[in-house]
Amino acid sequence: MDSLIPFTTSGSLVDSVDTNLVLEDTVERIYHGSAYGDIQRGIFIIRGENVVLLGEVDLDKEDNVPLTPVPLEHVIPPHRQDQDQKKIRDIIKAKVLLEQKGFSKEGGEGDGY
Repeated sequence: MDSLIPFTTSGSLVDSVDTNLVLEDTVERIYHGSAYGDIQRGIFIIRGENVVLLGEVDLDKEDNVPLTPVPLEHVIPPHRQDQDQKKIRDIIKAKVLLEQKGFSKEGGEGDGY
């Protein structure tokens, strides 16, 4: 679930110490160009240590965004194709960084912080 951004219109904090989240009526939105399709996910539990950013969507402004809802079947194939192309670009980029720029291989020796 690379770069997954679930969203919901209601949610609550499970534990204020760990800031775990429980999202209700969660939707996973798949984008391609100016079109999107939604996958209903229901309840989504996110461990607080995995939360980088939490924000609120202004539902009034969301209506003004020029996106077109389409059936999910129309969005998934081009979205997967985009993901496959991105993986290929990332492999090429990592190879150039390793061979020409002296960076370490991802996950290899010297890749720790």
